[in-house]
Amino acid sequence: MTGAGPTEDSPAEALLADRPAPGVLRLRLNRPAVLNVLNLALRHRLAEAFAAADADEEVRAVVLAGHARAFCAGADLTEYRDATPDEIVARDMGRLWDAVAACRKPVVAAVRGHALGGGCELAMHADLIVAGQGARFGQPEVLVGLMPGGGATQRLTRVVGKFQAMRLLLLGEPVGAEEALRLGLVSEVVEDDEVDTRALALATRLARGPQQAIRFIKEAVIAGMNLPLQQGLALERRCFALTFAYADKTEGVSARLERRAADFG
Repeated sequence: MTGAGPTEDSPAEALLADRPAPGVLRLRLNRPAVLNVLNLALRHRLAEAFAAADADEEVRAVVLAGHARAFCAGADLTEYRDATPDEIVARDMGRLWDAVAACRKPVVAAVRGHALGGGCELAMHADLIVAGQGARFGQPEVLVGLMPGGGATQRLTRVVGKFQAMRLLLLGEPVGAEEALRLGLVSEVVEDDEVDTRALALATRLARGPQQAIRFIKEAVIAGMNLPLQQGLALERRCFALTFAYADKTEGVSARLERRAADFG
């Protein structure tokens, strides 16, 4: 979270989109003057962009990025100062977060600088997180008399366990990239100036991979986190069987047996 004030950026300018490689959509938060804090307009833009990416068959992977100083420093506190419980409920934040979580395409977060509060929660919606050496992760909501509202009490606990999650949530102190890696909060750490390049390389690799298998893996992992073990195993077996209905399986197995590179189209 941040105490930065609002800027006059338009919703369109606050989130930039491009396609830097075949099958890859890159979304970049673009409010650098206020460390990419999430105001309502940007939250709506993110929800719309992820819903569109999910529906676009030309998009096979998504990169979610920020800027050098901040991936996202959290919520725009100017929108919280005088808000009432009824107003917060009416904003229907869950619907906006769910649009990001529901994306079936693999998402790679490219994190430099601050990923705090809602920014840390946003990063945790990704499937892979590439962090720069200077990145900082944390949930400082308690320091301003609030608590997380974008999933941190649930996602963070599932990622790092109860006691480390409680440390981050109750004390509000951030951790650096190397500690985040040790806790399992990020996938890998690279030099700050290599973050975008590495995230794009991973997304490009995913975009070239067997799409149905990748989607089934994401479905089984995320859904399985909320299921008892036996139900999760049953889901995995069902998804495994369904991969046999797609040409990617035939191509992948044939390529391995023939000792050549697979072409998943």
